[in-house]
Amino acid sequence: MASEYADGLDARRRSEGAVLFFAFAACVPLANWLIDNVGVICVAQGPCLIPVAPGLIAPSGVLVAGLALVLRDLVQRRLGLVWSAIAIVVGSALSATFAPPSLVIASTVAFALSETVDLAVYTPLQKKGLVKAAFASSLVGLVVDSVVFLSLAFGSLQFLPGQVVAKLWMVLLTLPALQWLRDRDRRIGLWPA
Repeated sequence: MASEYADGLDARRRSEGAVLFFAFAACVPLANWLIDNVGVICVAQGPCLIPVAPGLIAPSGVLVAGLALVLRDLVQRRLGLVWSAIAIVVGSALSATFAPPSLVIASTVAFALSETVDLAVYTPLQKKGLVKAAFASSLVGLVVDSVVFLSLAFGSLQFLPGQVVAKLWMVLLTLPALQWLRDRDRRIGLWPA
């Protein structure tokens, strides 16, 4: 009976991990589509912008980019380090495929670097707790993503405050869900991969 329960938890971990993997991968084309199509202001030969705080605007794809950082952490929690690294490679390839031609290099390099940095920070911190590790790694990742993307895409850090604030909003919005997930996992005995 205990063996069947453990097998059920393992199957649940893998199935949840697969959903998270595909959600993470979907963030890449969605962010690239948003940056080119959705905003209150769309700059000619530039990004579509949205307000993210009083006096701050940012390219619209930042909302999904912030979410991707947390989803990568959850892929690692469910499927392990190897699948998390595979997710980064898949996401980078999708970024190169779906980014507008003018943003391919910026999008791909920023994604690959920020997610790798996120992985490097999350991995040792995960033992201190999911919420703390995801928050800290996402903070580092969102700054790297913003600086690299803006520098390569536009040669300017003009939108840096807006980028950081928007991604931070997305990370903060995920924290209650992360806490719920952590508590549920403990309650049912589902431990990280």
